[in-house]
Amino acid sequence: MKTYLAKKDEVKRTWWLVDAQGQPLGRLATDVASLLRGKTKPEFTPNVDVGDFVIVINAEKIHLSGKKELQKVYQRHSGIPGGFRTETLEHLRKRFPERILEKAIKGMLPHTTLGAKQFTKLKVFKGESHNHTSQKPQKWELRSKRSSK
Repeated sequence: MKTYLAKKDEVKRTWWLVDAQGQPLGRLATDVASLLRGKTKPEFTPNVDVGDFVIVINAEKIHLSGKKELQKVYQRHSGIPGGFRTETLEHLRKRFPERILEKAIKGMLPHTTLGAKQFTKLKVFKGESHNHTSQKPQKWELRSKRSSK
């Protein structure tokens, strides 16, 4: 019995549509990261990009438990002296609500060039509309919704 190793030319990619409305941030991010990596496919190979494209809508309506709106802080540095900036999740949600989800998902992908390539297949939108209708994305049921039925 030989182990199957996927080749990048043989990969069949599908487009998935995920609705983030009312979903917990961490659970949503793990499901989307699994789709981007291709872990839901039987031909998953860790060192080959076999993942699918994922469109996330309603990014501004994600659910956060506890006091994360006020207590969770995002930090960045511009590289110049005095360039350290901090921002609460509440403030970031007002400015760029889709960036919260992007940061959570990016942290769950490999921190290599493969992870960067997988991250480019993520499309996050605030609101119901997106500009990828021509790809005919299929609706993805999240694990938290599937297990509750």
